[in-house]
Amino acid sequence: MSYNDLRKGRYSEPGREYLITSVVAERHPVFRDLRCARLLIQTLQRTQHEGQAEWLAWVIMPDHFHGLLRVVSGTLTDVMRRTRGNSAHAINHYLQRTGRLWQPAYHDRALRDEDDRLAIARYIVANPLRAGLVQRLGDYPHWDSVWL
Repeated sequence: MSYNDLRKGRYSEPGREYLITSVVAERHPVFRDLRCARLLIQTLQRTQHEGQAEWLAWVIMPDHFHGLLRVVSGTLTDVMRRTRGNSAHAINHYLQRTGRLWQPAYHDRALRDEDDRLAIARYIVANPLRAGLVQRLGDYPHWDSVWL
């Protein structure tokens, strides 16, 4: 699937909730570095603090992250551009490197009224368990959810 295919039909609106996945370029496991993961977390917190998005659940895996967010102002594209751009800038600065951090596109799915947000949040934060990174969710440091 190409970058343009992922953008086809993308429509967002304030108040809508989305399940998103964004992958690091070449699936490099940059988030194995605790500081890199924390820089992404700070970026997520900043978009929320600035009133652009409300992050309902997220998990940072070694080479990608999943999130459930509600767009508060602007569009999903605005939120993701800011999140990915600011995190790339901070992480590249920390790693003393230049170039692309993220793959050009990200995956998103708008939630419907009947979607079970709690089940989706549980699915998101359980990714480290399914990947075999930890035996207990509480042992994994890079996740959060408003419900759990």
